Amino acid sequence: MASLAIRRLFTAVPTLFIIITAAFFMMRAAPGGPFDSERALLPEIEANIKAAYDLDKPLVDQYFIYLKRVVRGDFGPSYKFKDFTVNELIATGFPTSLKLGGAAIILALALGVSLGTAAALRQNSLTDHVVMTAAMTGIAVPNFVMAPLMALIFGIYLKVLPVAGWEEGTIKDMVLPVIALTLPYTAYIARLTRGSMIEVLHTNYVRTARAKGLPERRIILRHALPAAILPVVSFLGPATAGIITGSVVIEQIFQAPGIGRYFVQGALNRDYTLVMGVVIFYAALIMLFNLIVDLVYALLDPRVRYK
Repeated sequence: MASLAIRRLFTAVPTLFIIITAAFFMMRAAPGGPFDSERALLPEIEANIKAAYDLDKPLVDQYFIYLKRVVRGDFGPSYKFKDFTVNELIATGFPTSLKLGGAAIILALALGVSLGTAAALRQNSLTDHVVMTAAMTGIAVPNFVMAPLMALIFGIYLKVLPVAGWEEGTIKDMVLPVIALTLPYTAYIARLTRGSMIEVLHTNYVRTARAKGLPERRIILRHALPAAILPVVSFLGPATAGIITGSVVIEQIFQAPGIGRYFVQGALNRDYTLVMGVVIFYAALIMLFNLIVDLVYALLDPRVRYK
């Protein structure tokens, strides 16, 4: 287990290096600059600003200066939010993003496994058809389409939930963005659980448990479900990546003060350091969660051997 974690960490280093390099040169290749505006600056003022941020140096020199900062854990100053560093903005927005993303993952896992299990236990019944139809709908409709629809229905027409104006991050503020993030992944998990559970229910050890007269509830919870959720555990890695990237749009729609909202504002204002800082932070977060998923999978299934 320890060797697996060490190998994954060593693999993460070159991966992060590639991400940093690609993000840096892609941002510099984009048209415009962080100090472009409708009112042109005087050449002397623009030159002084660029010198203050090392933007007057050759591109390769800028890259190595930025790389040294990142190695020290410093993402540099923000060009748009001039009173803050990128580290401070990420630290400010991360609690909100963590609450939304964490709640979405937990809710998707709980609902998806429950609905998938219920559908598998009642295969080809009305329950099964309803759950699978709802799952297909959830997969087909992306969250950036579902979010405005939910805001329109529950916030504007029914006026039962807030759609913007995030105050203290109360449960009421979180309901719509969390549901919008959760729905597609609940649908995927429900489908995975159903298919895996149906397969497990036809295995010999489940038949043996039933032949011994064990209660059906005990068979499902202690014997079938632990084996059936293994594909779900594998899916948690990409699901987390999808929720993290999806939160960028959802936070902007519901005006939640998370990292995603800062990312959008940074991209619109060509704030190089802010955009790259968020990209690197999210990449490291996703790799860390994928490592945790791999370790959990190995613990749940002793047959797995990582080479």
